[in-house]
Amino acid sequence: MKVFLRVFFFFLFVLIVIIAFNVITFKSKQIKNIKPLDALEIPPQAVERFSSLIKQATVSKSTDFDSLAFKAQDSLLQNFYPLISKRLERKTINEFSLVYKWKGKDSNLKPILLIGHLDVVPIASQDLALWENPPFSGLVKDGVIWGRGTLDDKINVVGALEAVSMLLEEEFVPARDIYLAFGHDEEIGGIKGAKAIAQYFKDQGLSFEYVLDEGLVILEEALKGLNKPLAMIGVAEKGFTTLELKVNLKEGGHSAMPPKETAIGLLCNAINRLQTKQFPAKIDGAAKGLFSYAGPEMNLLYKSLFANLWLTKRLVKNQLLNDPTAASLVRTTTAPTIFNSGLKENVMPSEATAKINFRIIPGESIESVLKRVKKIINQPLIKVSLLEDFSSNPSKISSTESFGYRVLQRTVQQIFPEVIISPGLVIAATDARHYEEVSDNIYRFTPIVIDRSDLKGIHGNNEHISVDNFENALRFYKQLLINSCQ
Repeated sequence: MKVFLRVFFFFLFVLIVIIAFNVITFKSKQIKNIKPLDALEIPPQAVERFSSLIKQATVSKSTDFDSLAFKAQDSLLQNFYPLISKRLERKTINEFSLVYKWKGKDSNLKPILLIGHLDVVPIASQDLALWENPPFSGLVKDGVIWGRGTLDDKINVVGALEAVSMLLEEEFVPARDIYLAFGHDEEIGGIKGAKAIAQYFKDQGLSFEYVLDEGLVILEEALKGLNKPLAMIGVAEKGFTTLELKVNLKEGGHSAMPPKETAIGLLCNAINRLQTKQFPAKIDGAAKGLFSYAGPEMNLLYKSLFANLWLTKRLVKNQLLNDPTAASLVRTTTAPTIFNSGLKENVMPSEATAKINFRIIPGESIESVLKRVKKIINQPLIKVSLLEDFSSNPSKISSTESFGYRVLQRTVQQIFPEVIISPGLVIAATDARHYEEVSDNIYRFTPIVIDRSDLKGIHGNNEHISVDNFENALRFYKQLLINSCQ
């Protein structure tokens, strides 16, 4: 017994030493000795210009496309930024998407590319009454700018344009070429916008040092155990696909005599199996990067957990899966979104269909999702098919050691010195995925500080941004260009 206890305490001691050693050596990945910059004064006209652009209802639609709104917005852009119109090369792609080129001093340096999108999502008529202020009012009230596009994504477009305009006024000449590219149909897939722009760049033989698109933000109370806002730079984005499940029985019948197997019953059982047998959680890739950067900045308990994932991975996964937002970072998600069947309450339908949306983590694919779904359902009466109208595999994971990531990290620390910076995984689709053939380093980041409640405004009601956030975004883009092009 004594021998057993001695062995037990010896191994316990060794375990404690290993855990402690890993905690001690779990060093910060934040850049040291970065001096915060004094806040650049932003002229009030910048807010007025932004407000005017928010008033343009540039809504993406597959049908009933309102070209007048996009043309009006383009006229405003040319009037608001005359130096850009005068000194940068401008090209339109498919009539409404825009590309600008700012010639740099050294053609041997690879160019950089800032992208965004000019379109916004529509507002359902029944939701109009839920807006505190009209969605296309551009109202500036009590230090807040209201309207669709303030977060998604005119803030990134205007941030880049204002920054370039300010630098032109200062006669700044970049060391490398700078490109701006703004698609007009991101919200419906970006086929005529970003995809066509990327093909244009490819045809020109261009390769970019880095690409920056909209994406993750600086989030307050982002993680338990972290008492500072977390700036997450998206190094990858999830893929997405929708599968259709369809049951087509030979006959239906009367509801008074229901058969043993019904179309609705079969389909409901299949959906239940998919929701019960979720995709496995994985702490790797972009998710692992997030915790390796944020972990050293957490309190001792959480720092110990993330410093010793070899021991705590199962516990950490379980904790993450309890939060839908966190769960989406570590696994492919399953979301039933549409169910159709039946015509009358006393008639058994012979047909039922459902659509299930999947957001796919890097390391998995549309093909692997389809294979897994068929295996889980395992029902020959249910046909599983891929809807290819709006599908994409997960992106590649960009490096955190590249020039692009380092310059982004440095710029964030200069403008937002109080935040912690980490790589992250974007769970929604962006235009960035179309640019993989013209750059190995693609990042997704929107330089604003918000909390979880503000996120609801993206594609939701009452989208808005504070004037402080707007002005800091302009400061960020200007400093990013300086840091990238000195």
